[in-house]
Amino acid sequence: MRVGLYPGTFDPITLGHVDIIRRAAALVDKLVIGVAINRDKGPLFSLEERVSMIEAECAKLSEQTDTEIVAHPFENLLIDCAHDVGAQIIVRGLRAVADFEYEYQMVGMNRVLDDSVETVFLMAEARHQAVASKLVKEIARLGGDVSKFVTPLVHEALTDRLG
Repeated sequence: MRVGLYPGTFDPITLGHVDIIRRAAALVDKLVIGVAINRDKGPLFSLEERVSMIEAECAKLSEQTDTEIVAHPFENLLIDCAHDVGAQIIVRGLRAVADFEYEYQMVGMNRVLDDSVETVFLMAEARHQAVASKLVKEIARLGGDVSKFVTPLVHEALTDRLG
């Protein structure tokens, strides 16, 4: 069984994330969405809220792709999380060249820690490449319309949280 791990903070999950999840599901038998507990980032949504949104969005994708997709919170090293969930593949989404530079360093470090876990980069569709959770939250905070960047469920959660 091929198990992939797609890690991130997902604060909140965006259409770019959903696109990467859909594409990654085609590559593996089981896809684990690693929801990072990153206290330094000061997330807008609690871990439970982020996991709940991911589970709701991924239930539909799991049916469409016939791939098991589960959310898994983690606070340890990414490579240790991969071991915990039995992942042979780490999936990373790329938006721009700047993402690649950072990801390239991460892959190098992870390869030193365990060279049996492979990293695969996926690019979101062009219309989602500029979408970032940080920007979505900023637009929502300033009263802008984020419906083009998130699902209706996440849009409602942002509206409830930010007014």
